[in-house]
Amino acid sequence: MSEQYVDGFLLAVPQDKLDAYRAMATTAGAVWKEHGALDYRECVADDLNTDPQFASFTQAARANDDEVVIFAWILYPSRADRDRINAAVMADPRLQCCEGVFDTQRMAWGGFRTLVHA
Repeated sequence: MSEQYVDGFLLAVPQDKLDAYRAMATTAGAVWKEHGALDYRECVADDLNTDPQFASFTQAARANDDEVVIFAWILYPSRADRDRINAAVMADPRLQCCEGVFDTQRMAWGGFRTLVHA
């Protein structure tokens, strides 16, 4: 049996574009799940570390003062499913509408194998 697989994302969204981002993410979530993702979450920062002794999500996202930090993840049955689902999602015309909502060049993302599932 294969382990579930997670894609994680960290990005900054201008506060004045948060409603547009929410609309885009709502569509994206439906598309990902339609193509087979098990779960899709988009979370906006509410309580971030400000202690300079520790790394911060704000710094990692390279967020400006007028931006909010978004932490998102998508859950897949396996890495092979993730690769298949992502190929289908990237080809889906419903997601070709997202220009200018956030700076994709500052987005951090990666795939993760499940280490612990409690």
